[in-house]
Order: sequence, then C-alpha cells, then structure tokens
Amino acid sequence: MRLLLSLAGSLCLLAPTAQAQTPAAPPTFYSTYTYTAYTVYDTTSAGPPTRVSGVGGTLTLRADGTYEKHLSIVASGTPHYFNQTGTFALAGDSIRFAFSDLKGADVQRGTFRFVPTTRQLTITILGYPSGNRGVYDLVATPAKAPGKAPKPRPKAPARRK
Repeated sequence: MRLLLSLAGSLCLLAPTAQAQTPAAPPTFYSTYTYTAYTVYDTTSAGPPTRVSGVGGTLTLRADGTYEKHLSIVASGTPHYFNQTGTFALAGDSIRFAFSDLKGADVQRGTFRFVPTTRQLTITILGYPSGNRGVYDLVATPAKAPGKAPKPRPKAPARRK
C-alpha cells in the first residue's frame, strides 16, 4: 500500500522549467484525458502487478508544454487526491514531467504511447527502486460539440403600474 501511494504521490511533487520543448505531436494529442486504469509493477514483491481500483480524474496536456493533473485513487476504502500543475516535454516516446509541491521540486520520467484513432494514452512512470513503475491508462475526453447560439428572445412589454 505504501508503495502504491508513494508511486501515485510522486506523480504529484521541480518548479516549472523554461518553456518545455515538445516536438510536433498529432494535434489530437493535446487534450484532456480521463484516467481509466492504474497498475503498479513492484519488483521487490513476488506478487503479480497490482491493478488499482477506484482510479479517476483528469490529465490536461496543452500544446504550450504545460499540464494539469487531478488524480484520485481509493485505497483501503479512503480516497486520496493528487493535484499537480507543471510542464512536460516529449522526446520520441519519452515523457518528462516537471513540477513542485509542498515537498519541493521534482521531475518524473517515463514513456508514453498514444493511439490517435482511439485517442488512448498510456503513460509509464519509472519508479524506485529501478524496475518499479506505474502504468496509467487514459482516454481523451470527447470534444464538446459546437452548440447553437441561443435565439434572441423578444423584449417583454413594459409593465404598467
């Protein structure tokens, strides 16, 4: 349990660096995603990977290299919330998140895989000790359909006193 919360919490801890350099990614990549699954791989345990239940929240990745995360995990019947803003950078299939929180500055590294046709994103964050990792599955939230402009309502006649 401690490892699970440590991995999730570490995603929530470097002051934003200079503008992140993000190579060209498909325009559909920059979006708001919903967390659908979180799996912890712990090499210090002989057990199978732990699929964490009760995962929710969103991750917004912007074309300017900034991000905002709101992750929730239910562990032992108690919800835990991880909110974070910072910068991210892409290089090939690598992703780097830089942020700061009450514990100070931090950087997390990992890999990502984006499937444009399904708008699914998988992010693997490297953990400690070496070999441990957390894998997050996300899906882009549907774009809002353009709405119709409301019809102007006729002005109500003035009331007589």
